[in-house]
Parts: sequence; structure tokens; C-alpha cells
Amino acid sequence: MDLESLGWDASFADSFRPHADDGLAPARVAVEHRSEYVLYSAHGELRAELSGRLRLDGQQPAVGDWVAIRPRPDEGRATIQAVLERRSAFMRKVPWLEVKAQVVAANVDVVFIVVGLDGNFNVRRMERYLTLAWESGAQPVVLLTKADLCDDVDARVFESEAVAIGVPVHAVSAPTGDGVELVRSYVPAGKTAALLGSSGVGKSTLVNALVGEELLATREVREDSRGRHTTTQRQLVPLPHGGLVLDTPGMRELQLWDADGGLDTTFADVQSFAAQCRFADCAHGREPGCAVRAALADGTLDVERFESWRKLERELEHLELKQDAHARSEARKERRRFARSLRKTSY
Repeated sequence: MDLESLGWDASFADSFRPHADDGLAPARVAVEHRSEYVLYSAHGELRAELSGRLRLDGQQPAVGDWVAIRPRPDEGRATIQAVLERRSAFMRKVPWLEVKAQVVAANVDVVFIVVGLDGNFNVRRMERYLTLAWESGAQPVVLLTKADLCDDVDARVFESEAVAIGVPVHAVSAPTGDGVELVRSYVPAGKTAALLGSSGVGKSTLVNALVGEELLATREVREDSRGRHTTTQRQLVPLPHGGLVLDTPGMRELQLWDADGGLDTTFADVQSFAAQCRFADCAHGREPGCAVRAALADGTLDVERFESWRKLERELEHLELKQDAHARSEARKERRRFARSLRKTSY
């Protein structure tokens, strides 16, 4: 495979130089399984496992990562020795109680936030995706799929543009082909786009339309418009005329992770009002001279959008508290391990 078509460029080559001196080769993670990976490389498609050092360090590559490998092309296998620094990363907090980040997509240039124009349409969920997309370092684009099933597409586009400030919004229909070429224009040769959204919004169907064949399995949504999980793993798919798209399983839960900058960008309108408040630490409650409350009163700022901003802001504050508590807990555990090691040491 041609590395440049996979997104390889001069900056990745510079960061790879020390590994080249060690006799390693570059490759890109295409699929992540439980115990091994599928890589794209100049040696073709390879199955790979982590080196012992990476397993001990807990450094887990994600789909889209560039890695340094020791290839065994005769066997169709390789060993991953190192992970190159990421240019961008769409991250979320892992579900449940763990205070840990999960990298959903690495080294992507464009994040397609895919929303179905059926029962899935929800601008509050869109704001959450936009917050993490801006934080990732990639360019967000909103795709409104299933346009052929919507009676008033223009109204949905208008609603989306009202919350996706500065973000392109496109209505597409994979079955009819409407908008597919426009989507393809965002992913020229050497560029990578990730499709993110809930189950059943048509991500795999759109990938099939971009590829031009039924490459990925698809399923009908349920009668209550809730999506069915079809894609079960993240997968990097090369497009026939260049570029790559990263299909992801639908996410029923999308918790924020270190997204203060993304929140400010997504809610730039709220931030602009907050900057006009009399007090820099205004809580937008009973303080005099609150520009946010004034904007809510005269209808300049939508109440539901303001409440969405407050909800995400509180979520980030809660996450920060849990991270601090987790760091303190880990420090205590480390001190105990060190104390036990001293007791076991014989002189």
C-alpha cells in the first residue's frame, strides 16, 4: 500500500526517524481486535500484536494511529514496537465508573457528526458531539442522513446550523446518492474522516455509498426508530479515489473528557454573552449586570441551549473532581506499593 494515500506525510516521517534508525517500518492501525490489530503498511495488510514493553506500559494504539512495527511479511504478521504522537484524537470518557479516556478515532482530519433525519434527530446530542469534535483537533462537519425520509429538510438544517456555529451542515441520502459526492470532497487522497453518531443513523450505509459497493453490513432500524448495532468495531476503510473513512460503532453513551476548549467553541454564543457580564465570575443567577440573564429574558439566547451549556459545564466540573480524586487514590496506592517493596527488601 502507498503510505501517502494512507495519510503519511513529512511531519509523521520526522517523528518516525528514530524508529527508522532502529530498523522499524511505519504502518497504520486499520482495525482493533481484543488481542491483536490489523495494520495497513507498505508490506500490505498485516496482523499484529503489541510488544511486551508496550503491554507493560499500557500504551494502547487506537484505530487511525501510526505505529512503528517490526514486520514479518512472509507470515503476514508484525509486532508493534511504538505508537507515534497523535495529530488529533476524538476522545470520550469510558462508560461506567472508570475515570479513564477512550480514544475513538486518532489522526483524523475531519469528524463527520452523523445525525439521522428520523427519530434520531436531537440538537442537544449534536452539541455534545460538537464539543468533543472541536476538542479533538479535527474539523467537524454535521451530516444529516436519511434526507429522503424527512418532510422538511430545510427546517432541520436550520435547527442544526443554529447550534453548529461555524460548522458546515449537509443533508445527505445514501440510497438516492444526494450529497454523497459533497461528502466525498471532504476526504481527498491522503486525508482521513471519522463517522461518529448513534446506532442506526446510517454511518455504514454512507461508507458503502462512498466506496461504491456493499462493503459493510447494514440493518434496518427498529419500529421505534432506535438504532441497531451493526458495526461492532472501529474500521479504517480506504476509498477508491483516495482518502480514508473510519466507521465506528454507534455510541449510546458519550461522556465528555477534558473538553473545556471544545465547550467554549461549541457554545461561542453563550460565551460572548458571559463575557459581557459585570462580574468575571458571574454564575448567571441573581448577580446584577448579568448579560446572559438579560439575553435569556429578551429571547436573544435560547433557554434550552443555555441549559444544555450548563449541563455540559457541570459534567466537566464533576469529571475534574473525579480525576483529582482518582489521582490522589493512585498516589496513595503507589506509596503503599513502595512501602511494601521496602519491607520485602533484604539487606
